[in-house]
Amino acid sequence: MTENQPKFILTISTPDRAGLVSRVTGFITEQGGFIVEASHHNDPLSGNAFLRISFGDAQGNLPSRKALATAFKPIAADLGAEAHFYDAAKPLPIIIAVSRFGHCLYDLIHRVQSGILPVSVKAIISNHKDMQSFAEWAQIPFHHLPITKETKPQQEAEIKAIIEETKSELLVLARYMQILSEDMSAYVSGKAINIHHSFLPSFKGARPYSQAYERGVKVIGATAHYVTSDLDEGPIIEQAVERVDHAASAEEFVNIGRDMECVALARAVRWHAERRVMLNGSRTIIFK
Repeated sequence: MTENQPKFILTISTPDRAGLVSRVTGFITEQGGFIVEASHHNDPLSGNAFLRISFGDAQGNLPSRKALATAFKPIAADLGAEAHFYDAAKPLPIIIAVSRFGHCLYDLIHRVQSGILPVSVKAIISNHKDMQSFAEWAQIPFHHLPITKETKPQQEAEIKAIIEETKSELLVLARYMQILSEDMSAYVSGKAINIHHSFLPSFKGARPYSQAYERGVKVIGATAHYVTSDLDEGPIIEQAVERVDHAASAEEFVNIGRDMECVALARAVRWHAERRVMLNGSRTIIFK
């Protein structure tokens, strides 16, 4: 293993204190690791610190991920910290949910197949059959789960079952035009990313590009955010924007916006998969 190849990633959120970084990095050194990348942020509003450290094993004697987590528990308890160790080389297992607009799905699969996104797509879920042939072409299991008001609880239970069966760690709503129930939103809290076709917090809900066009905005965009029970109000991960002017039609707004949706969603999924996103209340910390 070379020095630019991390083996593990450690993320920590904890009340800030003097000597915090040195204590954590000292632990890694004592365990036989060397640091490849380190990021640290102190939030002045909450007084909490957020750390992301990737480290390697040049000598070949670094303990396993589970052993590291066990050895770090006394330190985490003393710091009052939430700490997680991850395997840096393991692709994140995900499920993609989509309805009838396929541009975000196509883009994500292209990036996965090109080696750009460190994820493994375990299934594609849809309430329509429009994307079934594409899923078959990509050799990804496709689940058609049509949803009505009456069947929503049963279909969401089926989505949960697919997540658990595939051991997926992220649900990506790639223009999945269904509002998750409060129960489902809680189930995927911090583990579901939605792409909203607007520059939030403006123009929430339906037809946001039409709303933006009618207001004569000069900048449009898309917002990737975590799913919560509050519609389109989850912690924002990434936003992509593009300037427009009076000459652009409502249809051009949509076409430009779809490009922004692909960009914002792909970045959000990648950063989440690389453990670069940390929740900080209603906001996020992004270690790019």
